[in-house]
Amino acid sequence: MNDRGMFELAHALADAKSRGDVPAALRLFHSDIVLETPAFGTTARGLAENEKVLKRFFASFPDYEVDLRGHVGNDDTLVCWGTARLTMTGDRFGVLPNGRRAEIPVFIQFAFKDGLIAGERFFFDLATLCDQSGVSTDAVRRRLFPAVTGGGAA
Repeated sequence: MNDRGMFELAHALADAKSRGDVPAALRLFHSDIVLETPAFGTTARGLAENEKVLKRFFASFPDYEVDLRGHVGNDDTLVCWGTARLTMTGDRFGVLPNGRRAEIPVFIQFAFKDGLIAGERFFFDLATLCDQSGVSTDAVRRRLFPAVTGGGAA
């Protein structure tokens, strides 16, 4: 797959996710999709698990949107960078957010198989998201990583 084709898929996924359109996002995924979000400590494998993770993500960040500003790729990998805008809601992270929309830099590494997205690694700084959402990064980390921090379950 060439750079242009990979970026078109990544851009279509960004558009689908910015609309909160889980079915449209899933249509872009290979059945072997692996979605990793290191800041949240999550890895989702396969279409069914990714559907659950995306629905949970959009419940926590209902106004999520991402703007991809640049990219670089090779034969089977693409890296994009840009800005995500999102408002933390609910109590998933064990904190009460301030309701303000955060704007955070992101970069996303994609892998491809059979003309579809087979891997997505979504990177951002959890502390920046927490700061702009008015919550304690330590409290969120305790919820997300209880084995490491001695906190409660996510």
